[in-house]
Amino acid sequence: MITTIRWTGLAAGLLLATAPVLTAAPARAADSLTTTLHRLTADGTGEAIGTITITETSKGAVFKTDLKGLPPGDHGIHVHQNGACGPSESNGTKVPGGAAGGHWDPASTGKHEGPAGHGHRGDLPVLKVAADGTAKESLTAPAIKDLSALKGHAIIVHAGGDNYSDEPKPLGGGGARLACGVIGG
Repeated sequence: MITTIRWTGLAAGLLLATAPVLTAAPARAADSLTTTLHRLTADGTGEAIGTITITETSKGAVFKTDLKGLPPGDHGIHVHQNGACGPSESNGTKVPGGAAGGHWDPASTGKHEGPAGHGHRGDLPVLKVAADGTAKESLTAPAIKDLSALKGHAIIVHAGGDNYSDEPKPLGGGGARLACGVIGG
């Protein structure tokens, strides 16, 4: 009986001693950022077309899209340099989403090589839009390892696809900017 009391007392003491350690470090939720994308107009941004949730993983940042109202087909999608979606002006013409600047290229590579290449860090896999205008995909960007570096940049969906080259057209041939959202904004 004395042995049982000693073991019970010892077990209770260990449990009480470790309780603060067990409760002091709660499980950490996965880091993520959610950005609302808006249709672009010559005057700025229009209606919301959905969201992109960005999650940090061991394989890079994953961009989970939940978008609607886009033309069916392939679309270039990139993280851009600036955290703005307004228009800019080029040769007297308003450029929707031009305030977002060029593709995010913190290493100043000047290269458009796609998400697995050694070019712009803002290059993402092509966004595939279904016949009903929706895009519900998970796009992995292996070159993006730190979500905090994305804050304050814009995500742009382009009108055309992306061949991850500057030939035959610059920046993969994505063309006009259709939608934009500021990350962390």
